[in-house]
Amino acid sequence: MLHERQPEHLDPWLERADASGGRELAAFAEGIRRDYAAVHAACELIWSQGQTEGQVNRLKALKRQMYGRAKLDVLRIRLLGQAAA
Repeated sequence: MLHERQPEHLDPWLERADASGGRELAAFAEGIRRDYAAVHAACELIWSQGQTEGQVNRLKALKRQMYGRAKLDVLRIRLLGQAAA
């Protein structure tokens, strides 16, 4: 569905997930329904937040590594140095 950009398969999949009898799968389908517009758009559109999320994750990991080791100015230099690389 996602790789082949087929949002028309989303609704039948949600119905099959509900009918499967699996509690976890039904709960997952309910979560998708709560944010249906975003999931449908993800199935339909070519844009992704993957690059942005990857950069945020990398910066947060670096911040955790530096916690308690240096003042804000050293952290800033390290973050800016990593961003340029």
